[in-house]
Amino acid sequence: MWLALGTKARKPAVDWPPLRVVRFSGAALTHGVDHHMLEGVEVTITSPAKAVADAFKYRNKIGLDVAIEALTEYRRKRGSVDALMKAAAVDRVAVVLRPYLEAIS
Repeated sequence: MWLALGTKARKPAVDWPPLRVVRFSGAALTHGVDHHMLEGVEVTITSPAKAVADAFKYRNKIGLDVAIEALTEYRRKRGSVDALMKAAAVDRVAVVLRPYLEAIS
């Protein structure tokens, strides 16, 4: 499981599930975050557009094939290109993502 934290936030001391912590600041930490109630507990989950942008941001760690698969699935489910490009701009990967988006559209 991947967990986005602020630059000064402490990493949770948990044994399970295994965590990969990434650090964000400013708009990259707050943009595209949705709040949901699950079993009476409020959780924050990134939007699908932000998740795809993050996949491209960390493509060298997770693999480009995973990022492309996330983009393909996002477009298959008719995800908004505008929302995706806004999230990509916040993550500073719009230039990287655009050719892949054009290739699958």
